Amino acid sequence: MVDYYGTQTPLNQMANIMSPEPRLLTISVWDVKAIPLVEKAILKSDLGLNPANDGKLIRLVIPELNEERRRELNKLVRKTAEESKVALRAIRRDAMDQIKKLEKDSEITEDDRRKAEDELQKLTDAAVKDVDKIAEEKEKEIMEV
Repeated sequence: MVDYYGTQTPLNQMANIMSPEPRLLTISVWDVKAIPLVEKAILKSDLGLNPANDGKLIRLVIPELNEERRRELNKLVRKTAEESKVALRAIRRDAMDQIKKLEKDSEITEDDRRKAEDELQKLTDAAVKDVDKIAEEKEKEIMEV
């Protein structure tokens, strides 16, 4: 995160975050001039939280999950799961390219290439299945009242 002075500052060195109540977070920013930046970042995060600031402390009231918000969170879970699967496929594609390069450079045989590609596909399928399973479990958890 970039602080008020334009320098890179790790978040753990910028503020204290506490939870005095189950649905309330308080953020005590060390540099009072940075409070508007922190508020702006929270609003920009699209978490559905509205920061309230008294000049020294930022309060975040975590709203109860209603049906509409639960559905929004489920959409976010599905979107994140899809992004994860796309990333897995990109990794598979890069690995396939490396395998083909090894065959082209005569470092492995055609049979070895096929075996490696099959194994890579099995690993990718298993990882995609794991992502789907985790997403499904998270969706069920979110929808529990």
